[in-house]
Amino acid sequence: MPGPARPSVRRGRAAATAGRGDRLGTDALRGRGRRGTLAGRGGRASPDRRRARVTGQPCFVPDAPPSRHVTAAATWSFDPGPILLLGTVTTAYLMRWRQVRREEGTRAIPVWRLFVFLCGIAAAGAALISPIDALGSDLFVMHMVQHLLLLDVAPILCILGLTKVLLRPMTRRIQGLERAAGPIGHPVFAIFFYVGAMWAWHAPAMYDAALSHPVVHVLEHLTFACAGFLYWWHLLSPIRSRHRLGGMGPVVYMLSTKLLVGLLGIGLTFAPDPLYHHYTGGTWGLTAEEDEQIGGAVMAIEQSIIMGIALAWLFVRMLEESQRADERAERYGPV
Repeated sequence: MPGPARPSVRRGRAAATAGRGDRLGTDALRGRGRRGTLAGRGGRASPDRRRARVTGQPCFVPDAPPSRHVTAAATWSFDPGPILLLGTVTTAYLMRWRQVRREEGTRAIPVWRLFVFLCGIAAAGAALISPIDALGSDLFVMHMVQHLLLLDVAPILCILGLTKVLLRPMTRRIQGLERAAGPIGHPVFAIFFYVGAMWAWHAPAMYDAALSHPVVHVLEHLTFACAGFLYWWHLLSPIRSRHRLGGMGPVVYMLSTKLLVGLLGIGLTFAPDPLYHHYTGGTWGLTAEEDEQIGGAVMAIEQSIIMGIALAWLFVRMLEESQRADERAERYGPV
């Protein structure tokens, strides 16, 4: 009667079984296994897999593992440029924030200002460093999310994190720069810059060039960041500007901009054919047309949401300023 298998024999059998399992798994993925994820009946490859072999384009099958290029894209970027820039800005803000709290007291600048500013830095980091940046090369909708983070979310949050006391050492310089800028510092220029940046960079030739040439892509990101910061500065700046938007000015300022950009999003959503040749479809199971339609819808909806929130915030701020003016009038008399 044979004795129990020795450990070396058992290990050999286990290795052989594992090797056989690996071969079966490989065959299944190639459509040759009886239970292959991508195989159809009778061990034949599915139509999507056969079409992918012919065209060379990736296909999406719910039970299959993620495609290689999607896995490779979902990585963080460690480009030193954005990391150094965001780190420098954050360090400068934290140093000034602590100085103000130490010299002026904790009421001079509340903690929520710090939190909002850091959220703005995080939004910029998500656009430039997170997998959103890499996935933007495969998905139009992710590239659109990246643009909106740079154009709206990051500038809004960063500016809301600023106060008069925080900017006191730079107030005269900012006002002097505004005077020297001339017409460039006017809100009308900010409207044209914001709308023009969105329409120009989403022209098919410009868009494909940005994705094909890294230098052009960096220029695109800088344009969006500058346009967004300048645009929202006129609405949210804690420093009184020479071209202050009063009365119905903020409403006209917002409506004229957001409607024009929203039209671009609607046009992308209902375009009969894909406009951007860089995207060939297949990622996340989306065709190029579906990807572009979702990206256009994201743009149009985001513009509407941002406009509604901004107008509500401006209305509340206007009521607070009116209340403070009435209190000053009661205390000191009409000016």
